[in-house]
Amino acid sequence: MMEFLVQFELDIPDGIAESQVEERKRAEAAAADTLAKEGHLVRLWQTQSDAAPTILGLYRAANRAELDGLLSALPLYEWMHVSVTALGRHPSDPARVRAIA
Repeated sequence: MMEFLVQFELDIPDGIAESQVEERKRAEAAAADTLAKEGHLVRLWQTQSDAAPTILGLYRAANRAELDGLLSALPLYEWMHVSVTALGRHPSDPARVRAIA
């Protein structure tokens, strides 16, 4: 499995009913729960700022194509600007160093 850092910025178009936004947000939360149970969504963070928050997620997938499929199935995907960074192990990673000790 590969790990990916995924950055999301939500851009809800003007004119979308608040009820539709809330419905999609509930569906998004359910989808995130499913991805976590499947082992694809490892962690999720939200930046702390006065502006619209940026969401950062740590995902696991077999490859970029699988990740793209997982992300494109999210209920809010069409309103997201997404940036993906593939991650690799670092020789000084504290988790790796603890595992060796």
